[in-house]
Parts: sequence; structure tokens; C-alpha cells
Amino acid sequence: MAARRSGSAPRWLPPVRAAPPGRLPPLDPTAGSRALRFDLESGHTKCISDEIKVGAMAVGKYHVVGPDPNFPDAQLPESHRISLRVTSPYGNSMHYAENVQSGHFAFTAAEAGDYLACFWAPDHKPPVTIGFEFDWRSGVSTKDWPSVAKKGKVDMMELELKKLEETIKNIHEEMFYLREREEEMQDLNRKTNSRMAWLGFLSLGICLSVAGLQLWHLKTFFERKKLL
Repeated sequence: MAARRSGSAPRWLPPVRAAPPGRLPPLDPTAGSRALRFDLESGHTKCISDEIKVGAMAVGKYHVVGPDPNFPDAQLPESHRISLRVTSPYGNSMHYAENVQSGHFAFTAAEAGDYLACFWAPDHKPPVTIGFEFDWRSGVSTKDWPSVAKKGKVDMMELELKKLEETIKNIHEEMFYLREREEEMQDLNRKTNSRMAWLGFLSLGICLSVAGLQLWHLKTFFERKKLL
């Protein structure tokens, strides 16, 4: 899987110190659910991004983890709450939750590019570290394969073949998407080179014009002083 620009926090974020955004590692679409664990200090923001193409399904689940790993089912303290906003590459809000201990979201991407999920926690004195698990998937990895197998009454071999077929389709679509992006970049490079060439000619013309004006001025000055 695949952050938005570091710098000042977006207007919807609280005034907290933002950590550098990170990218989710690629997930195996044939593997089971593998949530990633993150630690978030109160008063800070952590952003994670995923590159999603148009029309792809994206689902995410998140929940706060108890401060004591020996008692995972213990009741969470009130200080252990987080807020989340998921935005599209053009800044449109896809999901928003404030001061929650768990949640989930799902959407179909209408824009291609990096979708950003920013978690933040209110400031506490003294500061506390909040652990949470986040599972974000897109494309073929969003399918519930055990449910597909149960509904279609297929055996394990056929299920694995279906997974491979979906994976191959996803790779094929990704190749076309990357080819389109490459064509866009090449077109941008050609336009940039053309503009730079025109700018070079314009700069050369201005330099020659200035040089001609200087020669004319010097010639007029010397003729006035009768040095020529």
C-alpha cells in the first residue's frame, strides 16, 4: 500500500505537532487480516497514506489497544481516545471520527492518488502514549475470501485459483494505471522542455537586445564627445 505533504497541518486538524506521514507496506492480498500497530503520543498527529486507483474499493478498521498488554480485555481509560480523518488526494473528506476508541470505514475511490489517514489525540498533562491497531486495505485484498468460498461452495484449490485470478487482474489493471501515469509524466516533460526552450530563446533575445542598446549608447556617447 501506499503522504501528504509535510508542513502545516490542514485546517481541520487541531493545533498539534504532526509526525512525518508514512506509507503502509504492501500487503499480500491472499493473506489474512494483518493489522499494523502504531503508537501515538497525546498532542501529536500521525498520518498514513495509501495509493489507490480510481474505482478501487478501500476498507479500514482501527481500535485503541489497552495500555497493559497483560490485560488486553481491560476497560480503556478515558484518556485513550483518538480522532481520525481520511481525505482524498484533492482534500475531500472520506471519513471522520472524533474521540473514539474504535471504528471502521469503507469507500470507493473516485480520485487516483494518495489517500491520507491522519490520527491525532488530544493533549494530556502528563502526556500519554496511545497504542492503536490499523488495518487498511484496497483493491483485491478487500474481498472476504472465506465468505466467497462458503457462499460458492468451492474447495480450497478452487479458492486459491480464484485468489490468483483476482490478483492477476489487479496486477494487470495496475500495469495499465502505471502506463497512463508514465504517459502523463512524459507529456509533462515534453511540455516543460518546450517551455524551457522558448524561455532560453527569449533570454537570448533579451541579452542580444541589451548588448545592441549598450553598443548604440557607447557609439552615441563617443560621437558626442568627438572621440570617434
